[in-house]
Amino acid sequence: GFHFCVILFCSRKIRDTQCGFKLFTRKAAETLFSNLHLEKWAFDIEIIYLCERLKFPMCEVNINWQEVPGSKLITKKLDIITTSMCMLRDMMLVK
Repeated sequence: GFHFCVILFCSRKIRDTQCGFKLFTRKAAETLFSNLHLEKWAFDIEIIYLCERLKFPMCEVNINWQEVPGSKLITKKLDIITTSMCMLRDMMLVK
């Protein structure tokens, strides 16, 4: 579901847009963040979209992730639904 929407609206290059670290050169950070419009959950997707559009190089590097109890921001099913709807709306706004 979500990954299909990312491919459809934003990027085919990056598989996991939400997890992991994002590192930038000073030039890339200044350019990307001055052009960023989204402020909530989908800002990562807009950054990836802008990187592609502005020809900043990107690569995806696997990391070992350990979930820490209590680190989730969303804990209720209703929150998952409303957040997902907001992210979908934001993805459509990116283009």
